[in-house]
Amino acid sequence: MTAHFANSQSKPAGFDLDQMTRRMVVAIGGAMTAICLYAIGRALLGMTPDLPHLKNIALVIHITTVIPCLPLGMYLLLARKGTARHKQLGKMWVALMVITATSTIFLYEDFRFSWIHIFVPITYRAAWLIVSTARKGDIVRHRKEIIGLFFGALMIPGIAAVAIPDRLMNVMIFG
Repeated sequence: MTAHFANSQSKPAGFDLDQMTRRMVVAIGGAMTAICLYAIGRALLGMTPDLPHLKNIALVIHITTVIPCLPLGMYLLLARKGTARHKQLGKMWVALMVITATSTIFLYEDFRFSWIHIFVPITYRAAWLIVSTARKGDIVRHRKEIIGLFFGALMIPGIAAVAIPDRLMNVMIFG
């Protein structure tokens, strides 16, 4: 099947993101995925200082579930929608995001939550709406919630994890 583009906002047949959103998913999601791979590579090659962060089981669960969300979320946003594969992988992505958010509840300093914990209820709300709108057939709202969760609750905290000193990603990248 050939896709025809009438203008910069057109969509290929069977896909539901406009060209600008697709570009943002590829650019931002691709950059965050590359940053994660770089950080993991540095750690595996022994190029980082000791990582006492990894003694915290909640953080290990958090990392284990959030990292696959980057490429999987990108794939789901860019690939053909409505297929059995899309539905199965979408359920997996939502489950990983909920587990990631839940593990975040157990990540705090001095028994205090930080501003980043605001993404926990945002993720729970979005996960509920992603599932419920898909089941109702409200694909426009479903798409908006997915895009919002991908950029809002995955990219913003991811960028913060890289930028804020002493956070695991920051230590793995900058030492």
